[in-house]
Amino acid sequence: MDSVITYSISDLAREFGITTRTIRFYEEQDMLAPVRRGQERVYSSRDRVSLKLILRGKRIGFALSECSELIGMYDPSNGNRKQLQCFLEKIEDRRRLLERQMLDVQQMQAELDAVEERCYAALVGKQGSAVTPETHRSNK
Repeated sequence: MDSVITYSISDLAREFGITTRTIRFYEEQDMLAPVRRGQERVYSSRDRVSLKLILRGKRIGFALSECSELIGMYDPSNGNRKQLQCFLEKIEDRRRLLERQMLDVQQMQAELDAVEERCYAALVGKQGSAVTPETHRSNK
């Protein structure tokens, strides 16, 4: 007889380094579906995999709705092919977004540098002596 592996809420919280409240939140979002034994929640291997996917998705910036979509595609009988293909598409989308954000940050830094230079140039004109970022910070 095969024994089914199950987990308690504290088992999963400990394994993933999260609070039981976090796990209950994902339950409220219908992302986990433990079986109830009285007051006790009993989580399946599928719940464990779902939680792992949620946490991984959150770490790489996915919205909960995206994590939920991926969890809904879970189909180990088909090797999770559809889920993995969707995951790859979402990873590529996320990568493109991050590249755009990095360009935005670089442009913002260049603009800050330019404004900072103009401010120091204006201070030199008013004070008659050179002001650098280092001397300005030390005078604070």
